[in-house]
Amino acid sequence: MTTVRTSEHPRAGQTLAGSDIIVQVLADEGVDVVFGYSGGAILPTYDAIFRYNEEANDGEGREPMPLIVPANEQGAGFMAAGYARASGRVGVALVTSGPGATNCVTPVRDCMADSIPIVVICGQVPTAAIGSDAFQEAPVSNIMGACAKHVFLVTDPARLEATVRTAFEIARTGRPGPVVIDVPKDVQNWEGPFLGQGTLPIPGYRARQQQIDDNRLSDASAVEFFEQFQQAQRPLIYAGGGVINAEASAALREFADAFGVPVVTTLMGIGAYDTTQPRSLHMLGMHGTAFANYAVEDADFLFAVGARFDDRVAAVPERFARNAKAIAHLDVDHSEIHKVKRVSWHHVGRMREALEALTAHGKAKGFAPNYEAWHQHLAHLKRDYAMNYDREAEQIQPYAVIEAINRHTRGNAVIATGVGQHQMWAAQYFDFREPRLWLTSGSMGTMGFGLPAAIGAAFARPGRAIIDIDGDASIRMNLGEMETVTTYDLPVKIVVLNNYGDGMVRQWQKLFFKGRFSASDKSLHKKDFVKAAEADGFGFAKRLDRGEDLEAVVAEFVAYDGPAFLEVIIDPDAGVYPMVGPGMSYDQMITGDWIPSRDPTETITPDQSEMF
Repeated sequence: MTTVRTSEHPRAGQTLAGSDIIVQVLADEGVDVVFGYSGGAILPTYDAIFRYNEEANDGEGREPMPLIVPANEQGAGFMAAGYARASGRVGVALVTSGPGATNCVTPVRDCMADSIPIVVICGQVPTAAIGSDAFQEAPVSNIMGACAKHVFLVTDPARLEATVRTAFEIARTGRPGPVVIDVPKDVQNWEGPFLGQGTLPIPGYRARQQQIDDNRLSDASAVEFFEQFQQAQRPLIYAGGGVINAEASAALREFADAFGVPVVTTLMGIGAYDTTQPRSLHMLGMHGTAFANYAVEDADFLFAVGARFDDRVAAVPERFARNAKAIAHLDVDHSEIHKVKRVSWHHVGRMREALEALTAHGKAKGFAPNYEAWHQHLAHLKRDYAMNYDREAEQIQPYAVIEAINRHTRGNAVIATGVGQHQMWAAQYFDFREPRLWLTSGSMGTMGFGLPAAIGAAFARPGRAIIDIDGDASIRMNLGEMETVTTYDLPVKIVVLNNYGDGMVRQWQKLFFKGRFSASDKSLHKKDFVKAAEADGFGFAKRLDRGEDLEAVVAEFVAYDGPAFLEVIIDPDAGVYPMVGPGMSYDQMITGDWIPSRDPTETITPDQSEMF
């Protein structure tokens, strides 16, 4: 939908309530779904959405701005995040004051950590009551100020319209992120003129964004880049989530394919490069593929694109990419340059345009390198250190479950995950042919993310297969959203890989705490997930506990038309390998029993300060 930004708005000059102004600006900004839970302080805006949908109904029951009600406000925040991650558009959550707002703290921080654009609109007690410890009052600006990209408290109703428009501008521009608008109830009830245009004066922010937009890659900078690039015999692209946020995946692929450069991605960068392509080395890092990590070790030129050298990738910065004679860094955020790793070339600007300029420059200069020896080396790494597991085991292996689903979805499904072992198995064993198919809580690592994110994705990508890969511990965090799936009859399929415990915690306890499973064993819990799914109205709700039934049950599950739930009882001792322990370098990578290692290592207990 086109954003309306001129005085020609059809409602310009009308007298509207503050709540109606909020809803009209949402419509102007292209919002086609809102996720939220009501309460006293936000009731005027909920009523405004009801009236807007009633008046703008298409006559066949389809609402232009459906309001999706979760079981909990945290679910609303993660649904908005899942919508944003899957679509690239700004997700919106609408909640009440006090506990409604505080329940959204975790989704807001999660979006800030992963650079995801959402706008959270919170009701607040009347302006005169702020600071009086009124019923359901919380200091939202103070609380959210440390978590969000920006927070607005609207005390002047005449600035409400401009504030909402500005919130969307801040959320989607530059490095995306969450913006919170705290709106007192009296501001929602105020009546005044609707202008149909206008934003707040934020000159400093806009000047910084303009500087980035104007900082086009110069010919001199391109020459400098290629002076380093053309010296390389073993170049490697290290792509992060910034590539996807910048809608630069196609430009990245064009650059990589034009010059034959292999690609590794971070957890957040999965899908930036088609994982089914021969030059894809999949994910690097703590639980990256062994061959990706070895490729980083062997590369002599590293091109970091939209990546930040975080601790799960470069835990020991001075030993990361230690054989690289040059490292180039392309990003949209000045603060990321040299923050962790010193680089020899960098450019801060719009990523898609910069990649296109580099590709055009190289082609114009006739740059046609021959990396055949490097490609053969990487092919041998992929063959010799391939992902693997015990394929003859009696108990169901989680990797086999994901491989079976992947054979049906073929890299085209939207995959959301909770956090834990299942998250890493999904990252390792699924294929992703394009961006925005992989939805996971990366930097925050928030358990309970997967199911509500999948719900948000179902509204962002209608017609796509949507699958939540979850763990028995992680799904418990937002189990109430099972009912949300069936309430709205969403084609979301849920897989719970049940190992009766906090699997990743157990793995760390097994490796580093001598097998003392303190508070991570849930084998005595009485939860029957299948009965819970049936109680919530799932037409398909099954438990898979025999290996010989795996292929048939997975095929039935994937083919089922409508909400589907599958619990799989997996080997409780199945681990996530490879694993680069905290504070360790890639030559200390633990590959487990089924993936060979070219660097014989012993398990070293990290310092307690390095844990998690």
